[in-house]
Amino acid sequence: MKRVYITTIVTALLMLAIFGTAFSAWESKPETDVLKVGFIYENDESTPYTYNFMLAQYALERQFPGQVQTYAFSNVRENETLEPVHELVRRGCTLIFSNSYSDQFVQAVETYPDVQFCQSSYNSADHKRYPANYHTFNGAIYQARYVTGIAAGMKLRDWIDSRVIEPGEALVGYVGAFPTVEVISGYTAFLLGVRSVAPEATMRVRYTGSWSSFKKEKACAEALIDEGCLVIGQHTDTIGPAVACEMAGADRRVIHVGYNQDMVDIAPNTSLISCRVNWTPYVVGAAQAVLDRKPIEKAVEGSVHDSDICAGFDLGWVQVLDLNKQIAAFGTQEKLDKAVEALRRGTLEVYRGDYTGVDPINPSDTCDLKLGYQENEKNSWPTFHYILNDVITVE
Repeated sequence: MKRVYITTIVTALLMLAIFGTAFSAWESKPETDVLKVGFIYENDESTPYTYNFMLAQYALERQFPGQVQTYAFSNVRENETLEPVHELVRRGCTLIFSNSYSDQFVQAVETYPDVQFCQSSYNSADHKRYPANYHTFNGAIYQARYVTGIAAGMKLRDWIDSRVIEPGEALVGYVGAFPTVEVISGYTAFLLGVRSVAPEATMRVRYTGSWSSFKKEKACAEALIDEGCLVIGQHTDTIGPAVACEMAGADRRVIHVGYNQDMVDIAPNTSLISCRVNWTPYVVGAAQAVLDRKPIEKAVEGSVHDSDICAGFDLGWVQVLDLNKQIAAFGTQEKLDKAVEALRRGTLEVYRGDYTGVDPINPSDTCDLKLGYQENEKNSWPTFHYILNDVITVE
């Protein structure tokens, strides 16, 4: 009888041991089906540019609940990118995004061949051959800038036609970060949108020398307003220009056109409209590609050139945000809708007209826009780098 009891007890203990081992193994089983995705941000959510990119991170989390886990590092300077990359890889990230133009991000690509590195444009126009795990992407933001320019031009047209201002007073100001191709392409498209409605308009540009400086951006906008600019556009990362317009608007006639986020809540009396790149289609598409073990460029829809992808209104990669109808000219929304639809269909050329552009670095390099110019034709990085004679002045 004792032998039976002993056998029963031993059997029970063995079963408990087996169950305990199995439970422990199940409990410690790695989450192999969870994709870990890293984000490296140049600034933080207090700046419109980074906040706008973070919207794609949040959309990714909503799209794949339980399948995707994200990690982020903010306020990472371009020359301090390597350590965040190393840390994200240590945490198990196999897909990493960066919204800055850091060389160090590119340098890390060869170190981790099993990690997919995705960077917003950067030097995708230099035609170098990069490792297969390096990818670039961007929205054709020139399209959206052109449309917001139409909104500003409608306001100037209304003021001119109602004789509130003289045609020669239709002056547009633009706050840019640096005289880079990206900025030049953007403000040219913006002015061409303005002049499609108000051909009397001319533009003055001031550079801050920084992508993200509230103080400098606000000061540049204030200087342009003091010079008589009635419209202030921007290609910088803070709300400084919007604040400058709102502060001046009580005493002067001025409207603001923003970038990356709706700024009506910041400048309700002067902010007319904003535009942004919608990063979500690419970020979500790239994550889906990695989950499905497919090449990103074969899974994400867009204009693909090697490891680079671009799209515009056609695929929702750029957007014009809500028009402030309290200050917009009558008929503006209808005008914008027609322009967006034409750009979506590819029937509207932005860089075309009776203009001659000159390369500010090499004056012998010119561009006759009577022949037209197709932006983002071969890559997502802008290439239009000419200053339009007679209508744009860089201060």
